[in-house]
Amino acid sequence: MRVSRGEKIFNVINIIIMVIVIIATLYPFWYLVSVSFSSEKFVYSGAVTLFPKGFTLKTYKVLLAEKDFWISYKNTVIYTVLGTFISLFLSTLLAYPLSKKNLKGRNIILGLVVFTMFFSGGLIPTYLLVNALGMRNTIWAVVIPGAINTYYVIIMKTFFEGLPAELEEAAAIDGMDTFGILLYIILPLSMPVMATMTLFYAVGIWNNWFGPFIYLDQKELFPVALYLRNIIVGSQSTMVNSTNDVNDIAQIQATVKAASVILTALPIIMVYPFLQKYFVKGVMIGSLKG
Repeated sequence: MRVSRGEKIFNVINIIIMVIVIIATLYPFWYLVSVSFSSEKFVYSGAVTLFPKGFTLKTYKVLLAEKDFWISYKNTVIYTVLGTFISLFLSTLLAYPLSKKNLKGRNIILGLVVFTMFFSGGLIPTYLLVNALGMRNTIWAVVIPGAINTYYVIIMKTFFEGLPAELEEAAAIDGMDTFGILLYIILPLSMPVMATMTLFYAVGIWNNWFGPFIYLDQKELFPVALYLRNIIVGSQSTMVNSTNDVNDIAQIQATVKAASVILTALPIIMVYPFLQKYFVKGVMIGSLKG
């Protein structure tokens, strides 16, 4: 098929714009990688750009030797795995019934769900509720308050609406109940949207620091995002005091923020390629069908 001149020009412009967007997106992260491996004198002088200067692993060695860092990492993994499972479970139980047009009170329930997208109980009432339920300084304070995201529920609902109703009718005729249909028919066909929601929920929980900052007082319960936040605001005295060498202290202070960001983001970056093939398909189908 011949490509017209206008289409060629459009493709060239499109490629240029995409390259600019990719560079603008990747450069800040790449810059942090360069800073984390650079010597403090080059960092303070602003000489670090695309590649590390005065290559050193000193900050990573000190950071990885920190007991609190590994405790917070372990906490984050637990919060992310448990929180993602709870969020997917609750979101599915809400989205699937709402996808059925014969559900009594469907429009009222859907209206209440959408209402929560624009209005919430507020920070103080939510804190008082979490405290009254005895969830402060527990894992449940991290994974329960934000377990259901309304926007994700709507995407899942729209995806379920796009599945053939004949499959469910055939399963019902064969004697399968509603939960059996959901478990053995709907969920296997919903892998794209489920994988997408898994990624969304996991990234949200992994990066969440504000909730733990409010509800957790015990340092041994902090997630890695809150640990990183404390470093960014200057609470890094433990790491600085772990060495008596003046040069080591200067190196840590110059690059600890960048190194912490890299170590925090690395697991999500490693997981994303395995879910990427479902990502676009799940979002597009869930957003456009129906």
